[in-house]
Amino acid sequence: MTPAQRWVLALASTASFMMSLDSVVVSTILNTIRKDLTASTAALEWVVNAYNLTFAALLLTGAALGDRFGRRRVFTAGVALFTVASAACALSGDVGALIAFRALQGAGAAMVLPLSLTMVSAAFPPQRRGKAMGLYLGITGLATFSGPFIGGVIAEGLDWSWVFWLNLPVGAAVIALTARRLAESSGPHTRFDLVGVLLVTGGAFGLVWGLVRGNTAGWGSAEVLGAWVLGVVLVASFVLWERRTAAPMLPMRFFRVRAFATANPANFLVFASLYGTLFFLAQYFQTVRGQGPLGAGLRLMPWTATLMVCAPIAGRLADRFGERAFVAGGLLLQGLGMTWIAAVAGTGTAYPELLPGLVVSGVGLTMAMPAAQRAVVGAVRPQEIGQASGAFMMLRIFGGVFGTAVTVAVFAGRGGYASAADFQRGFTAAMSAVAGYAFLGALVALGVPARRPAPPAAAPAQQPEPAARVGGGETGILEKGKS
Repeated sequence: MTPAQRWVLALASTASFMMSLDSVVVSTILNTIRKDLTASTAALEWVVNAYNLTFAALLLTGAALGDRFGRRRVFTAGVALFTVASAACALSGDVGALIAFRALQGAGAAMVLPLSLTMVSAAFPPQRRGKAMGLYLGITGLATFSGPFIGGVIAEGLDWSWVFWLNLPVGAAVIALTARRLAESSGPHTRFDLVGVLLVTGGAFGLVWGLVRGNTAGWGSAEVLGAWVLGVVLVASFVLWERRTAAPMLPMRFFRVRAFATANPANFLVFASLYGTLFFLAQYFQTVRGQGPLGAGLRLMPWTATLMVCAPIAGRLADRFGERAFVAGGLLLQGLGMTWIAAVAGTGTAYPELLPGLVVSGVGLTMAMPAAQRAVVGAVRPQEIGQASGAFMMLRIFGGVFGTAVTVAVFAGRGGYASAADFQRGFTAAMSAVAGYAFLGALVALGVPARRPAPPAAAPAQQPEPAARVGGGETGILEKGKS
């Protein structure tokens, strides 16, 4: 890597880690928040879901703002909004304020995450992009996997507000270094698609609202069905609008590209399986095995270790051999790992019996995620990576919300929290469901086109352009010569 590429990768990965962490870290401090702020169970659910709701609804908008007004500018503004909202969360005196500021955090994250992926994708030539994405994902994905552990440490050793205070120094450092080390870049269009933004934001909000409220209000309730109908109508209107407008925020022709049309739904199912697993696995160790938050987090560490070790390797190998084998094979391993967990996990199961499933699952997810990202951004022209990244990120969050909501419904249909045995019955059904998502995703991933091995990166004809021009006709992706 050039020094400029290292800065892009480091800053994008750090910001992405911080925001991905906040989407899951509260799961192990909810009980502390409930006691401190006298919050109801429904309110605690919204502490989690308010973040995901605004995050998913505004992802495409964040990508469009970056393409129109400058990616570095919008990226920096998003980090600033997220950091200020984090401080407000830490200072919240009641659960209503905490929910409101969690929603602001989600809005900031929606401005940052698609642009972080865009900047990394644009900074590296195609033959090196998979390795860079593997490193990016290894850092970003660590937040998802280590969130319960970090939350457990804070819940047992500090006040819950430190989950949010820790974002302040990190956010300030990212803002300062971004201003010094990254140059401005933009997308292919200078015209802002306001109608498209309003339609896709409203549509995403309606669909996510229905998923979030399904288990509480009832899947057949007027509220949930009405939200879904509204969401579908607005999304359909968005598709029609994007087909006829001169400067679409998401060109519909992307979906005629086989790699884009198959890798996105496969990744949707990757995250449905991941978030469904994550929601219940930490609870299993606490409810059935009697561990505290920290003990549960420690027992998830084999999952995390595979991510840190395997993600860069998987990304580099995908550069050589293509994405299909890694997406399909990774999802198959995730399905097998969760099938093992569902089969052996019981009220008296020893932890070593669970380890094979945890390791196989972690390796599988690590294989699938960077390869799916590479397939999506590699399916479009360099100047369109921002638009493709926004769609990829939005569908990823939809997958997480879908996986959590449906897995919770499966759990509730078979078990509950009345006793360890009652939880165990529901847990087995839930893990069977997440295995099913993974197996379905593996079938979908077989549609990703096979690719020939890329030419060696060291070949003279394949050397990347100077840092200031990486990414093909874009405007100054990187500052030349900065280190």
